[in-house]
Amino acid sequence: QVQLVESGGGLVQAGGSLRLSCAASGRTFSTYTMGWFRQAPGKDLEFVAAITWSGGSTYYADSVKGRFTISRDNAKNTVHLQMNSLKPEDTAVYYCATTSPHTIVVAPDEYDYWGQGTQVTVSS
Repeated sequence: QVQLVESGGGLVQAGGSLRLSCAASGRTFSTYTMGWFRQAPGKDLEFVAAITWSGGSTYYADSVKGRFTISRDNAKNTVHLQMNSLKPEDTAVYYCATTSPHTIVVAPDEYDYWGQGTQVTVSS
């Protein structure tokens, strides 16, 4: 059984930074694409970023491009999301997820395992 556990969320002022981590177990982590999604209250689940198994390809939503960076450490079965220049509209529950294709995937229904989420709150 695959398990994903996010950490690193919290409360931060606008313009600040947070680093989210997602620890994976139960799957050959290094061979799968990993993604980050978020869901704000009353809104749909939104794609944030994804990274291929090698880390050679990354992709970002326009709303976070230039501010967020996704990375992975396959030796530690961990994926990170460095979030800089945070804005109040970044406030959401952030989820990591894993999918079998070895390419960038942005559709949430193509991801097959999800973490429980971590809350990020950005105050103005």
